[in-house]
Amino acid sequence: MRLTTKGRFAVTAMVDLAMRQTRGPVTLAAISERQHISLSYLEQLFGRLRRSGLVTSVRGPGGGYNLAQPAQNVSVADIIVAVDEPLDATQCGGKENCLDDKRCMTHDLWARLNEKMYDYLASVTLADLVAHQLGKHVAVLHDWRAADKTAAKPVVLAAA
Repeated sequence: MRLTTKGRFAVTAMVDLAMRQTRGPVTLAAISERQHISLSYLEQLFGRLRRSGLVTSVRGPGGGYNLAQPAQNVSVADIIVAVDEPLDATQCGGKENCLDDKRCMTHDLWARLNEKMYDYLASVTLADLVAHQLGKHVAVLHDWRAADKTAAKPVVLAAA
C-alpha cells in the first residue's frame, strides 16, 4: 500500500488553503510557490476537489479558491477520495482474485487494514491539521524526572 504524491499534495494544498482562507480566496500560484507543487498539477487536483464539493472557485482579479465547507467538516479521507487516490492494501484491488484468480490467504488482513486506514483518515479533519501546524512553533516538554511529577514545570522550547 502506498499513498502517491497525488493524495499527499492534495492534502498539503488543502491545509495551506485552510490556513489562509480567512483573508479571502487563495490562488493556486501562491500555494504552488509556498508548497513547491507544480501549478499545473495543482490545477488538476483543484478541479477534482471542486467537482467533489470541497472547494469553490472565485474568478477574476482577487480570485482563487475557498473551502466549500468548514475545515472541521472536511476529513483527510474526503480529500484523498476526491482526487481518486486509492486506499487499498490488497493486491487485487478488493476483487478477491489475488492468487490465480482466487482469494489469497491474507486477503482479509489487507482488507481490514484498508478499513482501519480509511477510518483513521476519516477521523482527522482539515481543522486538526491546521491546529497542528499553528501549534508547531512551540513544543512543550515536561520534566518527568522530578520526584513529584505533579510539581514538574513545563519547559517551553522554541522550534528551530
